[in-house]
Amino acid sequence: MDRNRLFWASRRGMLELDLVLLPFLENVYETLSEDDKQRYIKLMDEQDQDLFAWFLRREDPQDPELKKIVQIIRDNTGLQE
Repeated sequence: MDRNRLFWASRRGMLELDLVLLPFLENVYETLSEDDKQRYIKLMDEQDQDLFAWFLRREDPQDPELKKIVQIIRDNTGLQE
């Protein structure tokens, strides 16, 4: 996915998600391994309410691949415990 399409996929229309995903995309995404970049792209297919619950640690994704990228996002966007 090219950078422009990834930016638009990361804009969720929910302010809370935009405040997490857009800075992550700007500041961290380029430093990820190719596998983690693919995990991020896969994450963009998930529902907003699931992303919100995962980022706020209300629950974790069942898919281990998604769980890994969610944890990377949490660790790099001020969402640490």
